[in-house]
Amino acid sequence: MFVKSNCLFSGSKHFLLKRLASTTASIPTYKLVVIGGGTGGLAVSSTLSKILGKNEVAIIEPSNVHYYQPLWTFVGAGIKPLADSAKPTEQVMPKDAYWIKNKVAKVQPDKNIVELIDGQKVGYDYLVVASGLQCNWNKIKGLTETLGKNGVTSIYSVDTVEKTWDFIRDFKGGNAIFTMPATPIKCPGAAVKIAYLTEDHFTKKHVRNNSNVIYNTSTGRIFSIDKYAKSLEKIAKERGIQVNVFTELKEVRGDKKEAVFKERDAEKIYNYDLLHVVPPMGAPSFIGESGLGNPQGFVDVDKHTLQHVKYPNIFSLGDSSSAPTSKTAAAISAQSGVLKKNLLDSISNKFEPSNAAKYDGYASCPLLVGRNKLILAEFSGYTGTPMETFPIDQGQDRPFMYWLTKEIIPEIYWNGLLKGSWTGPQKVRKMLSYLP
Repeated sequence: MFVKSNCLFSGSKHFLLKRLASTTASIPTYKLVVIGGGTGGLAVSSTLSKILGKNEVAIIEPSNVHYYQPLWTFVGAGIKPLADSAKPTEQVMPKDAYWIKNKVAKVQPDKNIVELIDGQKVGYDYLVVASGLQCNWNKIKGLTETLGKNGVTSIYSVDTVEKTWDFIRDFKGGNAIFTMPATPIKCPGAAVKIAYLTEDHFTKKHVRNNSNVIYNTSTGRIFSIDKYAKSLEKIAKERGIQVNVFTELKEVRGDKKEAVFKERDAEKIYNYDLLHVVPPMGAPSFIGESGLGNPQGFVDVDKHTLQHVKYPNIFSLGDSSSAPTSKTAAAISAQSGVLKKNLLDSISNKFEPSNAAKYDGYASCPLLVGRNKLILAEFSGYTGTPMETFPIDQGQDRPFMYWLTKEIIPEIYWNGLLKGSWTGPQKVRKMLSYLP
């Protein structure tokens, strides 16, 4: 039986008794349960909780702090303070939703039950999985022991993002190496952005001449979309940034300041003075263990409707879904509008695949290539074609795009996306398309 306290849950005693009375097994049941209080979970629950009514939507989220992680590239480069990326979770939770401050152990989709790590259970009529990705630091030998020291850091951890700037600021010369894993990752552009920002800082601080900036990516190209890859490759060549493809970090030897990479079928050891690591990532294990995942462990959804391929009362969006596009907040914004429409139609028995809302794979990566320099990549991850909002060539770096990403997009995130009112730039793009 649930034990509720003011600090962990909202709702009244009357509400609790009503929920318990409504189930034969004394399991509190909700019209909608959302797993994850991150970007996708809040974008959906903010809207659905208003429509379905108070405490009809429950959000399972264990964290006390909500982070706007796309800002961590700015934090790692010394441009923004970490505090700008954080708000207490209770401040961003929808007031009409029911916060279950706990962690999911498993889902029983045939019984419409979510099991929590402390043994408690929650029932649902509909379920949205928005649990994000987990960083698997231990997949790289020696990384966990040396992360945050010996020149090894990452903007993908709240514990080391500020340390990244310390290492960049104190760098006096040598090899600065930046990595990209073979797995899908959240905000994939950040792996290369921090490399360009670091090189720009080295130039301004006059240590560039005795420095080597190296970007080692496990993939076959610096960026997945051809148009923006060409721009990044051109800038790398002009600025002497060495880009090595199919080069995957396998081990860190912090005491020797050595990084071991697999280059195709060979092993190569690099000496480093600064090593920025993007860890391998994956979906939380409960997804596969619950029978919800595809072979790669992501929630197995139709890539257009975002409805589960086996369980019609389950939907998923964001980093934990199988939608084959870049895992970015911009992608979540477009996905959220599609999912909410299809979910509400399902709840009201109006959902038909023939007239369902369709997600087109839209994603965006604001590619920082220096201070006051940014390429705003917008594209479909399904087709690889640009889907640009502004009537200009977004393949060029522009100060306006830098300002937009640094100052305006965070406001859209906090006050639009998380509150359910921002579902992507489609309307803006259409409006701007009429300009001469």
